[in-house]
Amino acid sequence: MSETDVIQIKVEPCIVAFIDRINQTRRDMKSVTEFKFNKKRVRPLSSESSIPEGHVGGIVYWMLRDQRVQDNWALLYAQKLAIKLQIPLTVVYCLEPGFIGNTPRHLKFVLKGLQEVEQELKSKNISFQILKGFPDEILPSFIDDNSIAALVCDFFPLREVKAWKEKILKKISVPFVEVDAHNIIPVWITSEKQEYAARTIRSKITRLLPEYLTHFPDVCYHPVDPKVKVEKVDYSELISSCFGNVDYAVDQESQVTPGTNEGLKVLEAFITTRLKDYHCHRNDPNKDVLSHLSPWFHFGQVSVQRAILEVNRLKHLYKESVKAFCEEAIVRRELSDNFCFYNDNYDNMNGAANWAQKTLKDHEKDKREWLYTIQQLERGETHDDLWNAAQKQIIREGRMHGFLRMYWAKKILEWTPSPDIALSHAIYLNDKYSYDGRDPNGYVGCLWSICGLHDQGWAERPVFGKIRYMNYQGCKRKFDVVSFISRYQ
Repeated sequence: MSETDVIQIKVEPCIVAFIDRINQTRRDMKSVTEFKFNKKRVRPLSSESSIPEGHVGGIVYWMLRDQRVQDNWALLYAQKLAIKLQIPLTVVYCLEPGFIGNTPRHLKFVLKGLQEVEQELKSKNISFQILKGFPDEILPSFIDDNSIAALVCDFFPLREVKAWKEKILKKISVPFVEVDAHNIIPVWITSEKQEYAARTIRSKITRLLPEYLTHFPDVCYHPVDPKVKVEKVDYSELISSCFGNVDYAVDQESQVTPGTNEGLKVLEAFITTRLKDYHCHRNDPNKDVLSHLSPWFHFGQVSVQRAILEVNRLKHLYKESVKAFCEEAIVRRELSDNFCFYNDNYDNMNGAANWAQKTLKDHEKDKREWLYTIQQLERGETHDDLWNAAQKQIIREGRMHGFLRMYWAKKILEWTPSPDIALSHAIYLNDKYSYDGRDPNGYVGCLWSICGLHDQGWAERPVFGKIRYMNYQGCKRKFDVVSFISRYQ
C-alpha cells in the first residue's frame, strides 16, 4: 500500500456493526432529558441568565469548532435547555472562508461535512442554517429577527473567535453560554493558568478523567417544531461562491472524505488494523500505524472523547498502544488548548518561555550555512531531500507525519534569517496545506520545534542556542529515510 492510499480507507462490512454499536451505546444511555448534564462543561459568557419573555424562536446553537450532531456536549446542552423550556432548537453555522483556511482543501472538507450535519439534524426535527459572514456581524441580527431565547456556542481558544464572542456579547441581550465540546475536560476546569509542560498538566487531567470521560446520550428527535424560517442551503453554489477569493495553489480535490461517518470509518480501521503497533512504530513515517484522524478531530466531525472511549475498549489487548494514543490525544492535545487559551501570543515569539527567547536572541546573528526564501521552501527546493519530501507530503496529502513535522520546522529555523521569520514561515505553510491548520496543536507544534515551548534547554549550539536539535543523520537512525523520500520524487 502506498502512503497516498493510507488515508483512503476502504469501507469493510464490519464498519456497519461498529457504527451500529456506537449508536446503540448512545440509545442505552438515559435520554437527553433525563441525563444529568455536568454543568461544569458550561461557561456563562454573559451576565444575563434569565430567558426573556416572548422569545419563542427557540435556542440557537452556534456551531463552529465541533461540526457534528452526536457526541457533541454543546448541542446536547442546547437541546436539553430547549426541551426544558419547550421551545424549538436551531443550529447555525457562520461561514467565514478566510477563517477556515481560504483554500479549496479546507472549504470543501467543511461544507461537505456540513451537508451530513444538515441531513442528520433534519431527521431530528432540528433546523439548520448557514449564514455567510463574520459571526459578530450576522448572529446578533439573526437572534433579534427570530426572537431567539438564548445562544449556546462551542469552545475555540483562538483570538479571532474570542473577539467575535466579545463583540456578540455587546450586541445581544439574551443568555450566552460556551460549552467545551472539543476537549474531554473543559480547559477552564483542567487548570486556571498556562501549564509549563505535559508533566505539569498530566496529573491534573488524570485526576479529572473519571468524572469527564463518560458516555454520551443520544441527540433525540426534538419535540418542538422549528419556528425559524431557514433558507435551503445550495452547497454547490456556496462552494462556487467561496472559491472566488481562495488559493487555487492548494489542490481542490480532497484526498480525504469529510463527514462524521467517514471519520468513524477511519477510527474503526485504526482500532482494528493499526492500533496494535502504534506504541512501537508511531515515530516511523514508513509504518502505517497512526490514526489519521486529525482532519476529523480538527473540524470536530469526530469527537476525541468518542475515539478514546472506543480505543480504551482494547486496553486489555494493547495496553502500551492505548496508553501512548491517550497521551497524544488527551494530554498533549489538551495542553495545546491550554496554551492557546491562556497565552494570546500563541503564534509568535512572545509566547515562548524567557529562557528560549533569550537563547534564540543570543544566536540570531549566527551564520547560517543555507538560507531559503518562503517560495523555495513552499516548493520544496532545498538541498535536503528528506525535508523536500516532507514538504511535498503536506502539499499532496494535507498532512505530515508527526515526527517529520518536528524535523521540518527545526530545519526552517536553521535556514531562515531569524527565529521570528522561521516561526512565521512554519505557521504559514502548516496553516495553508495541512487539513488541521489553524489549530492549537499546529501552533504549539511549531513553537515547540522552533522556540522550545513545553520543552527544556539542551546543549548550546550555533543558531539553535539551547533549543532541542534534530538532524538528517538522527532521522536515518530512526527510520529508512531513502524509502520515505522515494515516495515523493
